Amino acid sequence: MSDPSALASLSSALTTAVAQAAPVVLTVSSHRSRATGFVWKPGLVVTADEALADEGEIVLVFADGTQRPATVAGRDHTTDIALLRFDGGTAGPAQLSGEMPALGSLAVIAAAEHGTPTAALAMVSKSAGPWRSLRGGDIDARIELDTRLRHSAEGGLVLNADGHAIGMAVRGPRRTLVIPAATIERVASKLETHGRIARGYLGAGLQPVRLDDGLGAMIMSLDKSGPATAAGLRQGDVITALNKEPFRGMRAMMRELGPDSVGAVVEVAALRAGEPVQFALTIGERPA
Repeated sequence: MSDPSALASLSSALTTAVAQAAPVVLTVSSHRSRATGFVWKPGLVVTADEALADEGEIVLVFADGTQRPATVAGRDHTTDIALLRFDGGTAGPAQLSGEMPALGSLAVIAAAEHGTPTAALAMVSKSAGPWRSLRGGDIDARIELDTRLRHSAEGGLVLNADGHAIGMAVRGPRRTLVIPAATIERVASKLETHGRIARGYLGAGLQPVRLDDGLGAMIMSLDKSGPATAAGLRQGDVITALNKEPFRGMRAMMRELGPDSVGAVVEVAALRAGEPVQFALTIGERPA
């Protein structure tokens, strides 16, 4: 039989952790979408990009019931991080911790619904190293929780067993993911300064095609002032490899066009009228 005092101590610790996080957690209302966000810096809120509407007004509802309009300071769909700007308010900011949770440890999602604080208990079901999202975003750690995330809780703070905020809860394919503190700090800082995250740009509209010995990407259209045109590629050329790495699909190619790719020179292997050709292409920055 479990020790009642131990259970009471755990309950008390969880209650304290949620109460401390509640003032910096808020509801983000955008068009018909309701999600959670948290104060990252004075006047700045971090929320889940996927949960944020693409148009319409944005209203923040704080735990004390106050409402404030907000504007988008920047969005990065590859890491699911959006940064909102608002005027006034004294709440926060949240104190993020770079601690890695142990596999099997407890975590709490501190969120909000219509401004009212909510909480959900979970277990860390995966705690591993860096990974890259399907959209090409670099995430500093792979942290998964064994709980189902409510739509209104997406963008909520994830607290570890010590009550420290280790990241943001987002909805992943069939699981709840945590965008870790290190990723939030890195991406949100760039969004605050530049309003966007630079991404690589080839300047070509591509269509996957099947070849006798694998896959290729046929150039269907070209930006006349883009990198592909400058390198000498033409409409109808079929890209077969980048830096001697065979083309494996559009998702794989997009993952290679991350922030660090801008300005890099890549060797492009292609077929032109069935004959192999080579080009040196300098990756540009995707237009806003």
